[in-house]
Amino acid sequence: MRNDHLRWTGIGCALLGAVLTALVVAQWRPLLAYDERVAQDLHAHAVTHPGVTHLMRVLSDRVWDPWTMRALAAVACVLLWWRGDRGRALRVALVTLVASALQQGLKALVGRERPVWPDPVDSAQYASYPSGHAMTATVVCGLLLWLLPRPGRVPVPWRVAAWAVAVVSVLGVGFTRVYLGVHWPSDVLAGWLLGVALVALATSVPVRERGGDPVER
Repeated sequence: MRNDHLRWTGIGCALLGAVLTALVVAQWRPLLAYDERVAQDLHAHAVTHPGVTHLMRVLSDRVWDPWTMRALAAVACVLLWWRGDRGRALRVALVTLVASALQQGLKALVGRERPVWPDPVDSAQYASYPSGHAMTATVVCGLLLWLLPRPGRVPVPWRVAAWAVAVVSVLGVGFTRVYLGVHWPSDVLAGWLLGVALVALATSVPVRERGGDPVER
């Protein structure tokens, strides 16, 4: 039953992501107005608070950078492969690669311009939609949570801590991208939705324990 819930969650997030993408492409005015209002308010704060802005840049460009996240996924793949758990290793690698291809493909197809400021506090390359930072963090953090041993094998405080770090990372990187003025809020929301969709659909397929039958995690 748990895998069914994951599958429907993935489908639901994918559909919401498709609707959001359609609204962005159609340049739906209420959405654009909301994006502009939030982006302007956060940028005004960033310009007048250089200390906070520096912290946001460190978190966004180093701690939660997509390449940092991909490195974590790569380490997980190597450890899983070394342990002989090649099925999970390949799944983590494949989903991470698909996420990168999907986000770059959508950026090219949608071609949304990033916010432009007379006094920028940061810069970024490629098109704006969706946020690669938000999507990559969602995918990698979601996969790492999926790799946690089943309840009972890990103390509850450790599981809670892992979930807390993952949630803070995913939400935090999305906020930093808008705060630094390099993304619109809907870019970040799209990254979250598409990331959840990928992880939920990929992990809804039962995994095969070594020497055993497929089991739900």
